[in-house]
Amino acid sequence: MIPFTSFSRRWFSGLLGALAVLGATGAQSAGPEWPAQPLTILVPYSAGGNVDTLARWIAPELSRRLGQPVVIENLPGAGGIIGTAKVVRAKPDGYTLLMSVESAVVIAKMVTPSTVSYDGLLDLQPVTLLGAQPLALVGRTGLPAKSATELFKDMRDHPGKYSYATSGVGTSLHLGGEMLQQMGAVNMVHVPYRNGPQIVTDLSGNQLDLAVLPLSMVMQQARAKQVRIYGVMDDKPSVAMPEAPMLGQDEPAWRGANVTVWQGIFVPKGTPSGIVARLDETLRAVLQEPGVRKNFADGGVTPMGLGPAEFSRFLQAEQNKFGAVVTKGQIKAE
Repeated sequence: MIPFTSFSRRWFSGLLGALAVLGATGAQSAGPEWPAQPLTILVPYSAGGNVDTLARWIAPELSRRLGQPVVIENLPGAGGIIGTAKVVRAKPDGYTLLMSVESAVVIAKMVTPSTVSYDGLLDLQPVTLLGAQPLALVGRTGLPAKSATELFKDMRDHPGKYSYATSGVGTSLHLGGEMLQQMGAVNMVHVPYRNGPQIVTDLSGNQLDLAVLPLSMVMQQARAKQVRIYGVMDDKPSVAMPEAPMLGQDEPAWRGANVTVWQGIFVPKGTPSGIVARLDETLRAVLQEPGVRKNFADGGVTPMGLGPAEFSRFLQAEQNKFGAVVTKGQIKAE
């Protein structure tokens, strides 16, 4: 029998260690690559809404390119907070995606700090900014002011004369209206609604003075002369409706009052960077598909395609912009 010396023990232990490493490496390389199972896009809003619709535009092509089913899960509640919080807590394995917007990701923590348990910029990993559209200041056709300049002058001369509707306190639409008040030093009465389409109905019926709404919600009515668009809140013409005036170009006091509503894909923080990169690459390819682009164009949404780094910088700029409005206006939704 060969004696089992201390050298032999060390050699044998080293061999076992090497075999273990090789075994682990082999198992790892033989394991399933992402994606190996269906993906879920969680939409924190009701089925049939704008965010849900956009998710359903991209899901079939995303599924085809990844070779796995992509399931849409709707989890509405608390203005998108409930569904967003669920994704924050999800396993960061690339199988749970979030389709969310500025109100739930950036603004919610500012206006409801005691009830929002997450920080959208810290607890979520941005993947791809898919699309955006500007807000618009819209009025009933019965108003005497025919332009943003005429409207602004009447606001300044008659504080509190005008009311404006939005989809609720603390939303991006509300902050857009607040931004107009702060920049123009004018006073309007905020009328929060729960139902965006009802705002359009009441504007068309001359029951409301003004509203701040996504441009896509009022394009059809504006072209039918049922409402008047005083201006889009952007410094460039809308691709979807180039004939709509730019608010800041018409009225200098509102120059720089730029607010968009946008939709982006996020994953839980800690998702492997390789998965994030592949998902972003695939999503940006999906945005180039003719059928997807037509849906975006028909829906008044401009494709964006910003990847993780650019999307992160965009989110920081959004936080700075909205944070200034919330602080100055002392806005709370609690």
